[in-house]
Amino acid sequence: MMVVMNERQIVAVKDWLGTGSINVFGVAFSGKDTVGKRLAEVLGAKFLSSGDVVRAARENASDAQIRTAAKISDTGVWAPTEEFQELIVPYLYDQELNGYALILSMVGRWIGEEEPVMAALKRGGHDTRAVILLNVSEDEVWRRWELAKDPNARNLGRADDLDQRTVQGRLDEFRDKTLPVIEIYSQMGLLIEVNGEQSRDGVFDEVVDKLEAFVVNNKS
Repeated sequence: MMVVMNERQIVAVKDWLGTGSINVFGVAFSGKDTVGKRLAEVLGAKFLSSGDVVRAARENASDAQIRTAAKISDTGVWAPTEEFQELIVPYLYDQELNGYALILSMVGRWIGEEEPVMAALKRGGHDTRAVILLNVSEDEVWRRWELAKDPNARNLGRADDLDQRTVQGRLDEFRDKTLPVIEIYSQMGLLIEVNGEQSRDGVFDEVVDKLEAFVVNNKS
């Protein structure tokens, strides 16, 4: 069953969000892109992941470093911070995003990237209004990874997620470089934690309810 925000929730969140942004975080197989895209759809917002932007940069890249960043992203390894700054940050205030709310999928995932991300979003009129964390244990990640290997199962992640070393690398990077970013957002009072070990509809339902409660508690 497709979970749909009721009209009251849509109006409340849209009015509060304006042209601001919500950043969704989670480990591999946590469903952050699924949640982000559904949230963007019901709110009439633009969905944006850093990986999508880096890979799209390949078409117009002329600098070797930028081409390398795009290639790195294609292998499933996150783009180095310098390339991230050069490719991702300027796009966050690109004119084509003017007037839209943004739902981001872990944009600015390494410690030290959160400040330029928030600054660029603010410059584009997309102030960071909330950060959603989908909590999924490593045991659950590997359970979903096993399911994703079944050729008859619905794909639960990216094609390169089938490589065990790639997934382990992402788990290590999340623990070492992303959790400190999430802690910063928590200290800023922006964090909304959600149990990601539910059905897809269950996760989205909790995101909606907690986001609405967050809106009520943070109206200014």
